[in-house]
Amino acid sequence: MTPVIALVGRPNVGKSTLFNQMTRSRDALVADFPGLTRDRKYGEGDYDGQRFIVIDTGGLTGEEQGLDAEMARQSLMAVEEADIVLFLVDGRSGLTSGDEVIASQLRRSGKQAHLVVNKTDGQDPDIATSDFFSLGFESVYQIAASHNRGIRSMLELLLPAVDEAMEQDRADRYPGIRIGIVGRPNVGKSTLVNRMLGEDRVVVYDMPGTTRDSVYIPYERQGHEYTLIDTAGVRRRKNVHETVEKFSIIKTLKAIEDSHVVILVIDAREGLVDQDLHLIGFVLDAGRSLVVAVNKWDGMDPEARSKVKEQVKRRLEFLDFADKHYISALHGSGVGVMYDSIALCYESTMAKWQTNKLTAILEDAISQHQPPMIHGRRIKLRYAHQGGSNPPVIVVHGNQTDSLPGAYKRYLENTFRRVLKVRGAPIRFEFKSSENPFAGRVNRLTPRQKVKQDKDLNLGKRAKRPRMKSKKGH
Repeated sequence: MTPVIALVGRPNVGKSTLFNQMTRSRDALVADFPGLTRDRKYGEGDYDGQRFIVIDTGGLTGEEQGLDAEMARQSLMAVEEADIVLFLVDGRSGLTSGDEVIASQLRRSGKQAHLVVNKTDGQDPDIATSDFFSLGFESVYQIAASHNRGIRSMLELLLPAVDEAMEQDRADRYPGIRIGIVGRPNVGKSTLVNRMLGEDRVVVYDMPGTTRDSVYIPYERQGHEYTLIDTAGVRRRKNVHETVEKFSIIKTLKAIEDSHVVILVIDAREGLVDQDLHLIGFVLDAGRSLVVAVNKWDGMDPEARSKVKEQVKRRLEFLDFADKHYISALHGSGVGVMYDSIALCYESTMAKWQTNKLTAILEDAISQHQPPMIHGRRIKLRYAHQGGSNPPVIVVHGNQTDSLPGAYKRYLENTFRRVLKVRGAPIRFEFKSSENPFAGRVNRLTPRQKVKQDKDLNLGKRAKRPRMKSKKGH
C-alpha cells in the first residue's frame, strides 16, 4: 500500500519545510494549480523502500474568511483523502488557541492523526513539547525540519504501523474483491465499469481524460461482493503536462496497489503499445493479479482480429499465466466471462498453502532437475513455506541460495505455479541461506585445557628433537 500523508497546521509552523525534506528523494510530482488546488501541493517520497504521497496544505487558523476560507476548505479536503495526518505545531511559540481549534477539527474527522512538534532545535525538546500534551494525541514526535532532524525516526515508526491499519480500512470500506480497471485514456475503461455494474455509475464521454480521479464503487453480483475502481487513463510521461493529470496518475498507481485483481484494458483498434507494457510492469511490480481485456472487438473484420491476436500472443508471451479476453464493453460481449477469471485470480492471490505441501513440491522439483554446483559444492534447497498473500510469497531455505541462477528460479516458479494451479497472480520467491553455526566462533579454553595443550606441544617438540650420537672413547 502507498499511504497518503497530509501535513496540516497553523501558518508558518514549518509544513512546507517538512514537505521538502520528506520528498527530497524525488521531485514533486504535482505543484500548486491556481484556481483548483490553491495552496495544496502533492509530492512523492521514499523511506527505506516504502513509497508514500505527501500533501502540503495551507495554514489553518479556525477563523478563515473569503479566500482564506477556500484555502481552509482545501486543507480539510486533503485531510479527507489522506491515510495519515501529521498535525504540525511550533515548539518555540508554544500552544495557541488556533492549535486547539485544529486539534478539535481533526478529532471530528476520525482520521489517524499524529502530533509533530517542530522547531525543537536550540532548546530542550521535552520542555518544548510539554505544553502540547493537553491536546490529547497518543503519539507525539519531536523534529527540527529545517535541520532534517527527527524526520527519519518519525517515518520509521509511522509507516509500518499504518500499513496494517490501511488494509483493514480498505477491507471495511470496500468489501469483497477489489477490481482495478486501468489503461490508457479513451480505451473504454468507464464504459466497461458501467457494463459490469449494469448501470451508468461513472461519466462516459468520447474525450480522453474524462475520469480525473479514481472512483471506488462497491456492488454485489450473484451473491458475491465486489468493489470496482475506475481510474484515470495513464499516458506517457512526456505527454503529461497538466498538474491535475499528474496527480491523477498518482491516484491510478495507488488504485492498482489497492486492488486484488487488475483488469488492463487495451484498445483492439490501436493495438498493443509501449505504454500498455509499462502499465503491465507496474501491476506486476505491485504484485497484483492481472486480467487482460482487449476492448472494442466489435465490428472488426477477421483479418484485423487475427493480427491483433498474433500481436498479443507475441508481445505478451511472458504473461502466459494471465487470462486474455476479447470483449466489447459497449455491447457487453465477453464481459460476463471475465468474472470467472477474476474469481480464479482472487483465489490464487489469497491462497494459503501448508508448509509440508510446499516442501513436497520443492523436493519433487529438485528430483527432476537439481540445482547447479557452485565452487565445487551443490546448492542445497531444504524446505519451503508461505511468507504472505496478495501477492503469494514462497520462502525457500537452503545453502548458497544467493548463488542460485535466475534460470533455476524461473524453473521453480513455473513448477510451483503449475502444481498449485495459480492463475493471474505473480508468485514471489524469497531465498534464505542457513547460517554456518561455526562461522566466527572463537575457541575458548579453560586454564586446565590450556596447560594440557601447552604440555602436549612441549612433548611434541621433544619427540622431534634429534638425539646426539655419542663418540666412542669418550
